[in-house]
Amino acid sequence: MRKYILLLLTLLSIQLYGEVLFSTAQAEFPYRIPAIATTRTGRLVAISDYRYCGGDIGFGRVDLHVRTSDDNGATWSIEKTLVQGDGIQGSTKCGYGDAALVADCKSDTLVLMCVTGNTVYGWASTTRQNPNRVARIYSPDGGLTWSEPEEVTEQVYSLFDESELGPVQSLFFGSGRICQSQKVKVGKHYRLYAALCARPGGNRVVYSDDLGRTWHSLGTIHESPAPKGDEPKCEELPDGSVILSSRSWGGRQFNVFRYDSKPSRKCPASGTWTGVVNTQDYDASIVAKDNACNGEILLLPARRAQDGRKVTLALHSVPLGPGRTNVGIYYRELPKQLSDAKSLAQNWTLGLQVSHKQSAYSTMIQQKDGRIAFFWEEESTKGGGYEMEYKPLSLSEITNNQYSPTLRR
Repeated sequence: MRKYILLLLTLLSIQLYGEVLFSTAQAEFPYRIPAIATTRTGRLVAISDYRYCGGDIGFGRVDLHVRTSDDNGATWSIEKTLVQGDGIQGSTKCGYGDAALVADCKSDTLVLMCVTGNTVYGWASTTRQNPNRVARIYSPDGGLTWSEPEEVTEQVYSLFDESELGPVQSLFFGSGRICQSQKVKVGKHYRLYAALCARPGGNRVVYSDDLGRTWHSLGTIHESPAPKGDEPKCEELPDGSVILSSRSWGGRQFNVFRYDSKPSRKCPASGTWTGVVNTQDYDASIVAKDNACNGEILLLPARRAQDGRKVTLALHSVPLGPGRTNVGIYYRELPKQLSDAKSLAQNWTLGLQVSHKQSAYSTMIQQKDGRIAFFWEEESTKGGGYEMEYKPLSLSEITNNQYSPTLRR
């Protein structure tokens, strides 16, 4: 009887608090930085830093670890090392961390972009000649096996060498989720969008039409879509426009890129950014009280409970605060035509509070069963570190029964 009671308590704990996929409390070194994707078959792939050096990428050895689930998160595979840093001072392979991840919608390929090397973002010693390095890793089989990392530092940095803002001295792909377009297909693949945290000059946004093999600037290289932006994310509006959401003290910064015409081989990315806004400047918007932290923006089709109408719903996660505590999810229904970032910044409603203690970075993706795979950093009992927790959430839960999912085909 005692065994069954303990099992019941464990299941209730998972339901209420989430399941720990990577446990700092049970490990020698801390975990950080969540990334998660859903493959076309429905497999969930969850990735986290494992920080032998105890700190951010650049301070020493960092590995990336991975787990998968083939039953919508009910059970998970054993933890495996996806890629291992060599920990050698000055080595370009010293560590691998801050994974940005996407699963291709038409194949079993996953694309992972990450930071590599032994330089620290933002330090004076990190320069164009000695930059944060960029690595690309592929999985050809839905996250079961992974390629050796390939360094693509020069391919990314050189995009901005002729910018009127000056060359980028330090950058990395915003960790969590890389966005894949559902509207833009130039050549064989649907376009990927990724946002860069860059210094000086703030965020840049890049796109790829060949599953990450080559990247290009979205919009002119001579201006930043968020000059004071920090860790950023991208998402796509129903009309094919692109949202930039960037970490900001007290909330988020938004900008929207609008194409001048349908992208093609001859004119792949002609368009303009409508102008950056800060959610703090608007009522009924996203608030992250007394903190600036990474979060996730996700758009998905939904059905309004009030009248059954199909709509596009936007979700955004942040630590609600004060400070890095109480991670929760805001939501809003989008109009059919969203004119600019100012329109996007308004009319958000606070939905589900997922965490009720110290918590920080978060990301999310829709599962095959329609629920939202929420993956975030939750306070650990071990010395101020984090447990990497996963919880499947229904749209009804998140929106207080206002919306339900409409699954994409």
